[in-house]
Amino acid sequence: MDVKIMKGHVSKDHVHLFVSVPPRVTISKLLQQLKGKSTYKLLQEFAHLRKTFWGRHFWGRGYFCVSSGNVTDEIVKQYIANQDITRDDEFRVDGEGGP
Repeated sequence: MDVKIMKGHVSKDHVHLFVSVPPRVTISKLLQQLKGKSTYKLLQEFAHLRKTFWGRHFWGRGYFCVSSGNVTDEIVKQYIANQDITRDDEFRVDGEGGP
């Protein structure tokens, strides 16, 4: 789809992505692909999730999208990077380190 992920952050209950999207790609189609492909990969890699999410949705139905027209790309990247500061201590992605 020629989409570039510029910055991202995974939280306990949501994901921030800063992406560069060509005009021919609709946001709804992009999110459909991201959610679908990521669900498939996660369920393949983490078998225990298949039992938990059997017959249920992995991702929530909605999403929030805003363009960066009024702010610079650097400000958006800083905002996403600062999400680590408020991160829930008990949430961690495997391979991230920690106890």
